[in-house]
Amino acid sequence: MDFRLVELEHWLGAQFPQIAFTLAPASADASFRRYFRARLADGRSFIVMDAPPPQEDCAPFVRVAGLLRAAGLNAPEVLAQELARGFLLLTDLGATSYLQALREREPAPLFRDATDALLRWQLATRPGVLPPYDEALLRRELDLFPEWYLGRHRGVSLNGKQRSGLERVCRLLLDSALAQPRVYVHRDYMPRNLMVAEPNPGVLDFQDAVEGPISYDIVCLMRDAFISWEEEQVLDWTVRYWEKARKAGLPVDADFGDFWRAFEWMGLQRHLKVLGIFARLNYRDGKPAYLADTPRFIGYARTVARRYNALAALARLLDEVEPP
Repeated sequence: MDFRLVELEHWLGAQFPQIAFTLAPASADASFRRYFRARLADGRSFIVMDAPPPQEDCAPFVRVAGLLRAAGLNAPEVLAQELARGFLLLTDLGATSYLQALREREPAPLFRDATDALLRWQLATRPGVLPPYDEALLRRELDLFPEWYLGRHRGVSLNGKQRSGLERVCRLLLDSALAQPRVYVHRDYMPRNLMVAEPNPGVLDFQDAVEGPISYDIVCLMRDAFISWEEEQVLDWTVRYWEKARKAGLPVDADFGDFWRAFEWMGLQRHLKVLGIFARLNYRDGKPAYLADTPRFIGYARTVARRYNALAALARLLDEVEPP
């Protein structure tokens, strides 16, 4: 028996006394969180989050939801909460994600809306409100790649030359990220976490938000885990973001070439991290589906590593571990 689901149903019944409802899974999550859609007999629909303590903490979700809504973004409103048990009642932003819509619709209007929402989020930045995306956190993320992807998934034990080459590249990526202006960072601003909604987009999965590099969220949007775009298209959308950011007074580089390099190197840090996370989800958490998308990230990482001489050691390592 799913005892947490029974407990969740009892809690939800207390929120809507004497109104019948049904619960159905709304989405899966890479964490321990679960989401259900509650449909009430009177026609209303809500989302219920089940985030079991001590694995998950709902407090950051509640806090960041408030920040997003205050910035003018369409994040779920928290209608009821019981943090001690890990239950939240949220407004329903619909059932169509950007990931689904982009496979069926013209992408330009969706990306325009997502970019405009991102600009509002970044413009709302107030220092010291969110945790810093500091060197320790960036380093922990990078370390997932050699531990989980290379070591556990590929069975590779790095020799001294490979290890020192990877460390030099990681140092460059860290320095680049830490040198960037700092803004609010959603940290997973990608089509799977954006919903086609009114106003558009609805924004989900934001509980890990931090204050960090300005290029982070736009590279999440453009170089996604589950859908890829031609390089010319990514350049065009990124230039449009950069132009709007400059016009809005955000602290992006005055030269687009400098911003593009920071964008690519930030993306590389994220892609190495995600390779490690996807391997960890498989081997530690029993969630193998994510491994199917690792070739996409290897492709992203290889392209960037080959483009910059300073990253050549990583390009060689990838060619040795994952022959083209």
